[in-house]
Amino acid sequence: MNELCNFLAEPIAQRSLWACAAIGFSNGFVSALVVLRRSSLQIGTLSCALLPGIALAILLFGFMQLSILLGAVIAGLLVGLGSLFVSRTSRIDHDTALSILHTTAFAIGYIILVRLGLQQKVDDWLFGNIMSMSNTDLLIAYLTGALAVLSITALQRPLLICLFDPRAAATMGIPTRAFSYGIFSLIILVLVSSLQAVGAFLTLGLLVAPAATVYLLTNRAGWLFWGGGLIGAGGSVLAFFLSFPLGWHLGATIILVLGLIFLIAYIFSPKYGLLAKKQ
Repeated sequence: MNELCNFLAEPIAQRSLWACAAIGFSNGFVSALVVLRRSSLQIGTLSCALLPGIALAILLFGFMQLSILLGAVIAGLLVGLGSLFVSRTSRIDHDTALSILHTTAFAIGYIILVRLGLQQKVDDWLFGNIMSMSNTDLLIAYLTGALAVLSITALQRPLLICLFDPRAAATMGIPTRAFSYGIFSLIILVLVSSLQAVGAFLTLGLLVAPAATVYLLTNRAGWLFWGGGLIGAGGSVLAFFLSFPLGWHLGATIILVLGLIFLIAYIFSPKYGLLAKKQ
């Protein structure tokens, strides 16, 4: 207990705790869009496609945080939109095109980073390291999270109409295509801002599990946003306090805790989970 108190007195621990709460909330909030769009696997695929953008940004501009962020965003958008273009101009379906492009992009990024002698940084980007987040990383995560939460809150009604009934949205004058690209871009931004915290391999859990848990407990779509945010933040903070005494990797512990919360909701949900099947 004394060791934990001493650890919490350290500035790095306090920064990490705030990062867990803020990043957990913003990802949990945005996870509602991923669940409602039924695009979990696509987003998970795109998370690994960010690596070549990071690699090229470092190769061209060095370790500049802004260039790394922009490189990751551009890589994610190019792979995502490129796969859509390939699927629309060939016999290949979207998932197949996305799989080919993202694995190729990941291989290119990995080769460049290893050639640059950045093996340790590769591990951080793949699995995350909240403790090593710089002030710039934290600022980017906070601003991106705030932008996502405010934008979704302000446009929640037209967003839900576009997600559930695009034709009705079009007849109401809602720019469905712009909203679709906007949702996609917003998810990519949140994905990139969380990369340093939980890594490309684990970020999918943070962008899916919170809202998926709420989805087991209610059929009201609006509750997925705030409920997902609270579960994302609460689960991340709980993981922070568990990882220190257990000596576990913090990013992996966050995803493990969120997975266990989802499992509990699945078992005890009276209407939509495991108990409903036994009735």
